[in-house]
Amino acid sequence: MSHLPQNLEHLSAAEKFELLDALWESLESDLSVFSAEQRAELDYREARYRENPAGVVPWEQVKNDLLKKR
Repeated sequence: MSHLPQNLEHLSAAEKFELLDALWESLESDLSVFSAEQRAELDYREARYRENPAGVVPWEQVKNDLLKKR
């Protein structure tokens, strides 16, 4: 998995969405490891995303903002 971030830049948007979907499905099968509160939070966040997909902040922006605060 250490090579995954380097390889992501070579994927098309469609391939990235496919990977994201596969990861999400994998997480759904592992939901038993989450507490009821954690599952509720995941459901809440998914619902908020579905209501406003454009309101999502890309990971790179979040990471850059966090690094600026150091």
